[in-house]
Order: sequence, then C-alpha cells, then structure tokens
Amino acid sequence: MADADDSDPEAVRDAIERSRSGAPAAGAVVRDRFSTDEVFQRIIAEADEEVTSGRRELFFSALAAGFAITITFLLYSSMTAATNDDPVLSALLYPLGFIYIIIGGYQLYTENTLPPVALTLERLTSIPKLLRHWLIVLAGNFTGGALGAVALTWGGVFSPEAAQAAFDHAQHGIETSAWALFFKAVFAGLIVAGVVWIVYASRDTISRLVVVYMAFLAIPLGDLFHVVVSFTEMLYLVFAGDLGLTVGMTQFVIPVLLGNTLGGIVLVTVVNYFQTTEHRLKSARFEGADRQLSIREWALGGLAGRSYVPILDTAEGAVPDDASYRVLVPIGNPRTESGIVELACLLASERAPATVHAVHIVQTPQASMSYDRDQHERIVADSDERMEYVRETAESYDVPCETSTIVSHRSFEEIFDTAARDHANLVVMGWGADRLWGAARTERPLNELTGQLSSDVLVLKDRGHDASRVLLPTAGGPPSDLSAEVARALRSSAGSDITLLHVVDGPDEREAGEEFLEDWAADHDLTDALFTIDDSGDVEGAIGRAAVDHSLVLIGATEEGLLSRLVTDSLYFDVVDEVDCSVLLAERPGGRTVLERLLGRP
Repeated sequence: MADADDSDPEAVRDAIERSRSGAPAAGAVVRDRFSTDEVFQRIIAEADEEVTSGRRELFFSALAAGFAITITFLLYSSMTAATNDDPVLSALLYPLGFIYIIIGGYQLYTENTLPPVALTLERLTSIPKLLRHWLIVLAGNFTGGALGAVALTWGGVFSPEAAQAAFDHAQHGIETSAWALFFKAVFAGLIVAGVVWIVYASRDTISRLVVVYMAFLAIPLGDLFHVVVSFTEMLYLVFAGDLGLTVGMTQFVIPVLLGNTLGGIVLVTVVNYFQTTEHRLKSARFEGADRQLSIREWALGGLAGRSYVPILDTAEGAVPDDASYRVLVPIGNPRTESGIVELACLLASERAPATVHAVHIVQTPQASMSYDRDQHERIVADSDERMEYVRETAESYDVPCETSTIVSHRSFEEIFDTAARDHANLVVMGWGADRLWGAARTERPLNELTGQLSSDVLVLKDRGHDASRVLLPTAGGPPSDLSAEVARALRSSAGSDITLLHVVDGPDEREAGEEFLEDWAADHDLTDALFTIDDSGDVEGAIGRAAVDHSLVLIGATEEGLLSRLVTDSLYFDVVDEVDCSVLLAERPGGRTVLERLLGRP
C-alpha cells in the first residue's frame, strides 16, 4: 500500500474542492475566486435541480418564499412608523425576508430569472419547461404573499401606526404610473438577478449575507418595486376594501412583474451568459454543446419530442433505422432484470427485422449528480460492462441489440423521452424492487406523459422465466389486442400453450360469452387456444383461480391507465400480487390529439 505522501496532491485538492454535484467549490486559478465559467458551472448545477423539481416541492418552496416576503412588508411598515418615516432607518430591516429566502434556498420568482434561463439559453431545457417552472414559482409566491396579507390585515399584527404606514406604501405603488413602475421594476430585477450571480460566486455564507443585505436594501432606498412585495401590498389594500383586485393587478402588479422579468433576463442573465467562454458548457456538462435540444424541442418541449437533456445519454444523436421494429428495454439493474431482456428478445425475434435497444437508466439523486467528465466516463464503462449480459442474451436470440446509458434523477420520464426519440414500437419494462420510477421525479403530469406515448407498453412482474402455460383474460379492447399479439409470439417462439378466459355475470350469459370468445379468438388467430368461461362475475377471482395452473398471466390495462397507476402506487389489482406465476401487464397508447395535450385533457 502506497504511503499518503505518494498520493497526488492535485487529485486530493480537486476531490476536496468540488461539491457533490461536481460543480467547483474553489477557483482553479485563484482559490478564493471563481472565473465566470466556474460561476456558470455552479449555476447550471443549481438550475438542474430547480427545473426538474417536482411540482409539489417547487410550489411549497415558492409558497414559503412568498410568505417570507411578508416579513419584509411587516418590518418595512413597522420601521417606517417607528422612525417617523425616516427614508434610511425605515429600510434597515427590509432585506430580512429576502435573506431568509436566498440563504434558506427557497424559490423566489425574481431569483429564477437566472439559473433556469441559463439552462434554457444552452438549450438543455425547453422554453415551455422554463415557463412552466416560472408559473409554478409565481403561483407559490403569490399564494404565500396572499396568506401573509391575510395575516397582516386581520391578524392584529400591525400597530395602528404601522397599519397606516403599510397602507401608505401600498397606495404609493398604486399611484405610480405604469411606465414608471415598469422601469423601476427593471432595475429591481437587475439587482435581484445580479445578487444571484454574485451569490454563486461567493464561497461562504457571510459574504452571501452581506451581498444580499446590501442589494435588497437598495430596493426601498431607490424607490424600486419587487413583484412579490408589490403583490402582498396590493392584496393588503384589497382586503382593506380600498382597491379592486383587477385594478391592483393590471395597474400595479403586472407592470412590476414585466419589469422584474426583463431586468433579470436581459440586463443580467444574458449579459453574464455571454461573458463566459465557449468552453463554459463543455466543462459543466458531459459532451458539452454536442448534446442539446433541437430547435423544435427547445421551442415546443414535449410536444416536439423532449423538454430536457439528461446529464448523460450515450445514445444522444443516434438515428434509429425506421424500417426496423424497435423494442426499447429500460433497465434499472442489468443483473436482476434478465427476465424483461429475454422477453423483449423473444418478441423481437418474431418481428424481423427488429432491434432491441436496452437502456441502462442510472437513477441518481440530485444531491449526488456529478458534472465531472472523468466520473461520467467511469459510469459509462461500468454500465457497458454490466450490459454485456444483455448483448449476449440478444445474440442468443439472433436479434440485433443496441445498448446505451442515461444518468438522470428523472428516470421515469427518460423512458418516455427515449421512446419518442428512438421511435420505439414497444417498451418492455420490469415491475419489482428495482422499478425505475421508485424515487424518480416527473416534471409533467403523469397523464400527459402516458397520454403522449406512441408505443405499446409491457410491464413484467417476473416470478421465473417460464412462459410454457399462458393465461390470457380478455373482455376485448386495445389492451387485449396487445396481449393477443404477445400470446401469438410466445406460442410461435416458445411453444406456449394458450388459455383464453372470459368472465360473464351469470350462467345465463355463458352462451353469449362463448360466442364472444370464439369470435375474438378467430379475429386474433388464437383458435387453437383452450377456451374458459367463468360465470361468477368476479374478474379478479376468476383470474386468480385460473392462474393456479399457468406460468404467466397476460392482463390488459384498464381505461384508467396502467403507467399512471404504477407510478403513483395506485394499481390496486390484488390478483397481481396474489398469484404465484409471472404477470405481464399490457397497455396500448391513448392517441390524444395535439390540442388535447396542449389543454391537458385526457
């Protein structure tokens, strides 16, 4: 074993002076100063976490920030009353709410004009995703501000003098012209976004504290306007009965909102962005600028393919052969998910020409995301070694196989993006301890994700690789059609014996059930299957009883959506857990129109 003295001091220093995300924790040239590129790397690391946060945590973080702004309004008004409206002394505690927000890591709209915009400028996230992020943060900020305004109006918090000062502050904003509000807000947005840049350039909390305090002290001293403070002030007047909500929003809040946004984006974010060098992204993201959204994806987001570029995707830029039937196999653990690989290869072997694309999705918590190229190369090498079994399995079925690796904390959504980019005809995934959606984030509503999927989906709960005796319950419909296709493939390639099960509500309906099953089997080339009619009316019970003599059950998803229920752990279908054999769940795409997807309708 080598002595500690023999270790590379530069390597030790690099390990110490990098955060867990891989962003620099110390300057490369001067240790206590960051270059603009290094500041940009730190901002990109934070932006990744912000724009991919779940809607719930993003909203409540923004709500906390909005309520913290109440502290600013409270102290500003109280100090104004206590100091007889001294312009300097009354503003001394104004920055406190902002200090809570920035040092505490809450989400504030004006702060979000920098990190997410930087990510968008690099075409790593789409404009729709940026707007979605802004909308959620702004809604949370306004909700928190509204709660604070309620407390200040009816909670007896203000003294009579402070209440009058609060009224005067709000009235001053209403009486200011829209153009003056806009340009004052531009400078406030410049200050806030500039503070964010400087905060990321700072190495210690004391420096950040001083910067935040001095910067936000300039807002009241300069008679500037911040949108969340202005919204809280406006609602205070509305609740007091001295202002209409529509008038307050159009003549006060909206001009301030537009000014803050313009000041934050144009005067700071874009200027700071273009002072970085062309190497800014290459050092912040694996493969740098070679991995970006297309112009259509950047402008339209998920409607044009995907809305976000994962940290690492070794299949980036690959153009699939459209003539080939493509089976996508997302894998969380290559060593334990051999069942889905074999199933995918078996189905692909019946659809020649076909290609199996196995994607090892490395689900990484955001706190441990790394932007270090060397670490990414180690991940790729380890993944490639672990995927060797997948390639050997495909070779044994004489099926062309591609393997790739994706590193992301939003692994479930990566399945949808990869399926769309890969033009996949079928997605085969596992359902078990290593399920890909166990701790993953999804930025879009699940019904939007599942509704836009254009490929068939199979989810296997593997209890052994035996497909010799297959039970296929059917009541008709697209999911059962997919189950029939799988059953035919298993019959052809594995010699499976197929049993068709149809459940009716009573003995009087047996004859109609038999007629339905015969017609359905004829339509799906399964006339050689064994027919079983159960007249109990209990679908789950019938499947459970019939499954005893079978090794695999094929179940079509209901109209509620298989994938949405799997991710939210709301798939309450007891037979799936109670039977001893493997279960294969099938779902066909819903085929929503573009208009329905835009409006979020199922």
